[in-house]
Amino acid sequence: MSDWRSRALRPAKRALRRSQDRYPQSPPELSMDPRGAEAAAPPVEESMVTSAIYRDGVRIDGPPSLSETCRRLREQPGTMAWIGLYRPSERQLLTIAEEFGLHELAVEDAIVAHQRPKLERYGDTLFVVLRAARYLDEAEEVDFGEVHVFVGANFVLTVRHGQAPDLTAVRGRMEHDPELLRRGPEAVLYAILDSVVDGYAPVVGGLQNDIDEIETEVFGGEPRVTRRIYELSREVIEFQRATRPLLDILKGLEAGFDKYATDEELRRLLADVADHATTASERVNEFRQILADILTLNATLVSQAQNEEVKNLTQASYAQNEEIKRISSWAAILFAPTLIGTVYGMNFDHIPELHWSFGYPYALFLMLVVCTTLYLIFKRRDWL
Repeated sequence: MSDWRSRALRPAKRALRRSQDRYPQSPPELSMDPRGAEAAAPPVEESMVTSAIYRDGVRIDGPPSLSETCRRLREQPGTMAWIGLYRPSERQLLTIAEEFGLHELAVEDAIVAHQRPKLERYGDTLFVVLRAARYLDEAEEVDFGEVHVFVGANFVLTVRHGQAPDLTAVRGRMEHDPELLRRGPEAVLYAILDSVVDGYAPVVGGLQNDIDEIETEVFGGEPRVTRRIYELSREVIEFQRATRPLLDILKGLEAGFDKYATDEELRRLLADVADHATTASERVNEFRQILADILTLNATLVSQAQNEEVKNLTQASYAQNEEIKRISSWAAILFAPTLIGTVYGMNFDHIPELHWSFGYPYALFLMLVVCTTLYLIFKRRDWL
């Protein structure tokens, strides 16, 4: 193994060990690659989606192997190679890096994957990381992909992690537009950027529909809407992480227009991409603010509903208490004559005034006085 190869492997392995120590079950750096550890390195061609050589914007060759592509690129001056890889292994990518002289830091990023969007220049090679997105209608969620682009003087190498973006469609578009493709590797980078940014539009539309549905559910009192707001907020934040750095990438490219003598047409095209990226970024910022407002509104509505329930329970409890007071008052009023009648109804001979001629009217009068007194007392206290 060469010294360069050893130096490139060491930082990648250190990053991998740190990730495994912290996340033993599912390292976030490798979460985009579901494959397990490889016992032996397969050939590069197994991860190579396509390889083509172009001259003046026209495809002239499609070598079957990486070594053949590099050989023909060296033997045919004035040509450009465009190689596409899909989830290559560490050793496969290191093999390609040796062929094209890629910087070890850029290679490490491409191996580990799960990088933030960025633009870096290593000598004559430009390294760009992009986060693509697509909206899944059935699941109503956003699926994110990642593509790493190495742009050299006469080659473009794409390393894709995920289903998006569809680089096959990008290649087909460029091959149908030789005028644009003959502008070289920078034109391919523009096409990839344009594809990624155009892919944001359906995602923005899907998120807008989700927000509209959530607003309807919030005002409809859907009990599970809080969870959906939270999940959508996480998707919007992830989408924001993909779109916001893209503006800095485009500004970085614009800053090098004069230094690297970028074609005027490409400048205009990249400016158009920047406009679309700005629009997408602004919409994402709006979505995040709207979701924060909806979450606050939902919490307020839930609190109001709970307060209304407590109020209704309090009113019901108050009404029950009023009924209990009325029943208790009448029970007390009726208890007084019952007590008097019970006392004088006992069959004892030695009860005072038992044989008194006014005893019966007196008992009735006493019952009336006691009941009237109790009635007036309860009435005054609003128990009746």
